[in-house]
Amino acid sequence: MSTTQVPTREELVRRASEAAPVLRANSTWSERNRRLHEDTVAALAEAGVFRLRTPARYGGYEADTGTLLDVVAELGAADGAASWVSSVYCIPTWMACQFPDEVQDEVFATPDVRICGTLSPSAVATPVGGGIRVNGKWGFISGALHAQWQEIIAVLVPEDGEPYPVVALVPLSDLLVVDDWHTSGLKGTGSVSTVAQDVFVPEERVLPLPAVLEGRTASEGNANTAIYRNPLLPVAAASSVGTMVGLARAARESFLRRLPTRKITYTAYESQRDAPLTHLQVAEASMKVDEAEFHARRLTSLVDASGVDQEWDLLDRVRARADMGATCRLAKEAVDVLASASGGSSIYEDVPMQRIVRDVQAMTLHALMNPNTNAELYGRVLCGLEPNTQYV
Repeated sequence: MSTTQVPTREELVRRASEAAPVLRANSTWSERNRRLHEDTVAALAEAGVFRLRTPARYGGYEADTGTLLDVVAELGAADGAASWVSSVYCIPTWMACQFPDEVQDEVFATPDVRICGTLSPSAVATPVGGGIRVNGKWGFISGALHAQWQEIIAVLVPEDGEPYPVVALVPLSDLLVVDDWHTSGLKGTGSVSTVAQDVFVPEERVLPLPAVLEGRTASEGNANTAIYRNPLLPVAAASSVGTMVGLARAARESFLRRLPTRKITYTAYESQRDAPLTHLQVAEASMKVDEAEFHARRLTSLVDASGVDQEWDLLDRVRARADMGATCRLAKEAVDVLASASGGSSIYEDVPMQRIVRDVQAMTLHALMNPNTNAELYGRVLCGLEPNTQYV
């Protein structure tokens, strides 16, 4: 173990900016090959992205979610797939920090370790001597092709008592990887499925899911570190929104870059820049980008202001999800406005706008990021009803 000098937020954003040209150059390759380019992964490692949520005693940066937002948004402006994988790695890495310290010693022994994961309990576990045996399949495992560990969720069926969900850490080498990632959006993320066939997991690498949802750590080393002492869902929400902000910025940048050389076909406008409609569209989209960032920053500020002694009330929890949903909705609306103003030439593969549109669409369909689902949950609690999910 070795504590490293932790870079400032500004330094980490600068590193992400310096990595952006590599991500941008490889974005088409990643999309066509349905996985991140190895040079992209190397650039992310060089920028320190994989250390953002790693404890300082293992050489990590223990970055707050405001830093995650800024770094991931910078990456998202270059390549949505690389940005999404980076943000997703941060969530199971945080979850790994809830495990006993001896488990963390094993996981974080790998420099720049990458941990993929899921929140879907789509496997069954049975107790065996010294641990559990797991069988099942998980889909949408972003970054699995470049990860060393996976955080899995399974329903443990004890010999006596009711079944309950557990979280476990499993080496990727123990799982079967299924190359089934044939999608319209976020194609470069390599979000394949993984399968467990009679996989043994020792008991020290298993925790009850409710304890992790509440941020009740089994780690002595992280017990008094604020970033590891929040409920899981607000942490996951705050870790995810940066990619949407980055993609919305990328759409605006792409539109404005092409604007001087575009005319509006079959009109008298020789330059699209002269059309009042364009002015309205750019203004509307830019305001939506700003509004999306407002909700993203309100979310990260809420998470970062909480910690060891802070109690989360129900309204804070559901508002965290509502802010995530609002970020997604507003970013998508901004991208849709700019895409609709980009003309028929924007459907060519060498124009970033078409990929941005598909990536944003894919993200808003994510079960935990869907704007309508999150808004309904928020409104439900505001109306005095109990939430109809444990994922708050």
